Amino acid sequence: MAYRGNKRATRTLAILVVLTGIAACSRSVSRPSEVYHQVRPGETLYRIGKAYGVSVKELAALNRLSDPSRLEVGQRLRIPHARRELPVSVITPREASARRSDKARGAAGDPKLAWPVLGGTVTSGFGQRGRSFHDGIDITAPAGTPVHAAQDGEVIYSDALRGYGNVIIVRHSGGFVTVYAHNRSNQAREQQRVRQGEVIGSVGESGRTSGANLHFEVRQDNIAHDPLDYLPPPQQIAAPARAGGHGSFATAQEGANRR
Repeated sequence: MAYRGNKRATRTLAILVVLTGIAACSRSVSRPSEVYHQVRPGETLYRIGKAYGVSVKELAALNRLSDPSRLEVGQRLRIPHARRELPVSVITPREASARRSDKARGAAGDPKLAWPVLGGTVTSGFGQRGRSFHDGIDITAPAGTPVHAAQDGEVIYSDALRGYGNVIIVRHSGGFVTVYAHNRSNQAREQQRVRQGEVIGSVGESGRTSGANLHFEVRQDNIAHDPLDYLPPPQQIAAPARAGGHGSFATAQEGANRR
């Protein structure tokens, strides 16, 4: 009888040890590593939140910020749902400007950039959109349509973000940068040199978007400008494209006349 009791006790102890080990492993696997962002000069909570796809309200609450407009350089902010720290100054523009840049056109008056999507329709333009500001234009096209580099340059970012989805950022001469977001796939890697017209991705629905389109931005000295000021007259445009909304269809010539 004593032998049976000892055997039963040993078996029970072994089961407890195994269950304890499984529970410990489960806790270590399910607990994600926390990501912190160190504030750098010129960064605001809005810019940081936009890069990570997190609202200002959520960031302020998580980090117990009584005044979200006041950040200190070097301050560490906890970022939810993030995989790694991001280069905010590369991903989001410092500000947006409705004023046309003097460098919008070349010496001969020709546009500096080519359309990144051929045959697409501009369905949402640059400017105020409700309580937020739309830093680029949305070009609707069937999913899988090739996305082309708008000008020669170097890829400085190619990855997936919560808001932008699959995004590629290309740096050009003259302080210009172009952004290509919501891609189905990125076909250019960071530090790769690309030529104007080269396929760098495909139109998709990644990130926060209501349908297949390319979100396209033009920045000069990290200030977002209206891409329509840098492109040839659009082939297809939905009015009022410059107001950031949707509207009736307009022909290419009508789009040119608005310019």
